[in-house]
Amino acid sequence: MNALAPFQFGQQLTREHRQFFKQHGVIHFKNFVQRETVGLFLREIQKVENHLLTNEVKKVNGIPLKFGADLSGRPFIQRLAFTSHYSPVLREFLADSRFQLLLELLGPYQGRIGADEKDGLVVNHYVNTPNSQFKDLGWHTDSPRDLFLGTRIQPMLNVGLHLDDYPMQKGGLRVLAGTHTQGLLSLFFKKKYFVDNEPDPAEVGFNIEAGDLTIHDGRLWHRVQQSSVVGIESRRRVMYIPFITGAYQPKDANSPTPFYHKLAGLKQKRPVHPEEGAEKFALRNLSWNRLFS
Repeated sequence: MNALAPFQFGQQLTREHRQFFKQHGVIHFKNFVQRETVGLFLREIQKVENHLLTNEVKKVNGIPLKFGADLSGRPFIQRLAFTSHYSPVLREFLADSRFQLLLELLGPYQGRIGADEKDGLVVNHYVNTPNSQFKDLGWHTDSPRDLFLGTRIQPMLNVGLHLDDYPMQKGGLRVLAGTHTQGLLSLFFKKKYFVDNEPDPAEVGFNIEAGDLTIHDGRLWHRVQQSSVVGIESRRRVMYIPFITGAYQPKDANSPTPFYHKLAGLKQKRPVHPEEGAEKFALRNLSWNRLFS
């Protein structure tokens, strides 16, 4: 498997950037923010998480939060929604002028940053531990969500700011470059949505460093490969900036839960006792070669 060649982003979107993204539907920018800024964002995210846990918040604007437990059994949030609503620092980041330049990748459509729409600013926290509810993610595109919301498929970009170093060999994001131009048949039936998580011979990965930015077209097939390591070293945190188009549809505390989130909730595993989870985890990760060598 190959790693996608990265670019640097200065103060403008170059012709090379545009052409690469048009052809492949994905682009990787190195050092979009400095490591000191990454540290600031992580502290802000921790404050938001503490607030939500302390106040026993289960949903934000109709979007369910995804919970897991660390190695000691302490609960933590593995998927935050509308995170910028709780943090002036993250809200200010969404106003970064560079995002207005990157919105041009949605052309010819008029794009915007949907801080108050869909799921808002999302933070995903993947970790490979016994009680984690979020270790990987099967093949999917982001397009069918619009159908569940009762609208036609709208152009959007999946824009992720990566908060941890994650070389390709460790796991992480995988994409099928160029599939953003596929027809509807492939869009819906090329893979079994979220069920199929097998590697594809044509997939590409990323050698990620904290502060990198990846952008891919919402129609692109992608997945998240489970980490090859376990415990705290497997942690992968990504903050997703919502680049969307279409009619303005803000959400509030009275917004209903979208149907696709209800389906995802049915798949989420029941809470597991730490000892029970550790036993099953040890069996799943047992190295048979080592056992019989």
